[in-house]
Amino acid sequence: MKQEGMTLIVKTISRIIVWMIFLYGAYIILHGHLTPGGGFAGGVVLALGFLSILIAYGKEQTMKWLNLKFLEEFEATSILLFMILGIAGLLISGTFLLNMLSPGTHFRLISAGQIPILNILIGIKVGVSLFLVVFALSQLKLEKGE
Repeated sequence: MKQEGMTLIVKTISRIIVWMIFLYGAYIILHGHLTPGGGFAGGVVLALGFLSILIAYGKEQTMKWLNLKFLEEFEATSILLFMILGIAGLLISGTFLLNMLSPGTHFRLISAGQIPILNILIGIKVGVSLFLVVFALSQLKLEKGE
């Protein structure tokens, strides 16, 4: 019986390090208004965490662990919330994505109005979307020469 995925050592290391990858992605997303990075860069790091699981364990095991339908809905909800925030600003002032929260104080994590909220939504959108695209591509079976 052929076991899918990588060796036991790779699976064990991936199981340990994936949480560090997710933590680093969350750090980049949450500090995006203070440092270089933000939603897109942090989302890419989150996708790399999911992809490390896919590479280490294979498609079948990943599908058992991750609820793909939930991920699709989570991704769609994040962009819907982004659009709701943008349209709310448009209705309030005539400007799309108007900052409706206090701008806060410089160099504070809990600050910058709704920019951190938008970074979180973009991070979710990018991370889940990239993972789902690569996962869908992993399902393709191409014949030699195509």
